[in-house]
Amino acid sequence: MAIHVCSRFLLQRSTNGFLFASRAAPAFSSLFLSRAHRLGPSDDEMYQRTTVSVMQKEPGSGVMIYSYSARGFNIDGNKVFGPCAVLPPAILQWNVGTYKDITEESVSLFHMLEPRIEILVLGTGAWLERINPSVLTLLRSKGIAVEVQDTPNACATFNFLTSERRMVAAGLIPPPVSTALTHQ
Repeated sequence: MAIHVCSRFLLQRSTNGFLFASRAAPAFSSLFLSRAHRLGPSDDEMYQRTTVSVMQKEPGSGVMIYSYSARGFNIDGNKVFGPCAVLPPAILQWNVGTYKDITEESVSLFHMLEPRIEILVLGTGAWLERINPSVLTLLRSKGIAVEVQDTPNACATFNFLTSERRMVAAGLIPPPVSTALTHQ
């Protein structure tokens, strides 16, 4: 069975005297061929990872986390070693070792800030870990929304919220060195 495809080229003259060529839509003889392909749930599996590059930072847009490693973070060109608290006016060393050390006392610096922060992003290391519910209850009672994520996602979330000019702070624990890529 032969498929007949009709196409024509149209030349149009613009107001500046340029010629533009456009192609008319093909006319298909089969209804099956004229239907568009719809994406299914498995079609986007190869597009699940997204990266963001900051091309030029706007003045006054707040601090941005440029990279992280097992040793610490690169925040606006400053190398911060170990866990850190990223606050709207400052970057501080945070005295926690693991997610188990995130207590009501260790998050007290986040709810004492003026002006108040809206959202606290907690990065718990290489994996998402469960924070003590009393810590979350304390922060919510102070009017602070809490987002708990693994550190790579917490860094991205913090940068996104900062770019939207939200009042956001972060408590970040560097992920440990991955052993998945070591040579045997």
